[in-house]
Amino acid sequence: MEWKHEYLPYRISDCKDQLELDTIYTLLQTSYWAAGRTKETIEKSIENSLCVGIYGESGQVGFMRVVTDYATFSWVCDVIVHPDHRGKGLGKWMMQFLVEHPGVRHTHMTLGTRDAHGLYEQYGFERKEMMGRRYAKI
Repeated sequence: MEWKHEYLPYRISDCKDQLELDTIYTLLQTSYWAAGRTKETIEKSIENSLCVGIYGESGQVGFMRVVTDYATFSWVCDVIVHPDHRGKGLGKWMMQFLVEHPGVRHTHMTLGTRDAHGLYEQYGFERKEMMGRRYAKI
């Protein structure tokens, strides 16, 4: 699935062949949630997820990953836009793309965030307490 932005020079796609691993790695290293991930871990997570990229004239500028079974559940994660492209509504555009995506729009979606509650609430997400278990260190 691919959309072109109505009036800005961007397009959004769920085609993994277009993803730029080096760009995604660099973006995620600036985040509070994924700064320690290796490039190999990011690559493996992409292989096993629905991924969305936003592309401008100079290449990839945004990324979102969705871990899903495509039937009942989707975990939205790694939502990030390059700092030079923030403030243009691209995060909202990614969320609109997701909630209309035919592969997952019917699933129960969940996510975790420290700082973007307002964005996600616009798309029907509610603040709730969640339980979780971090990975075991081996």
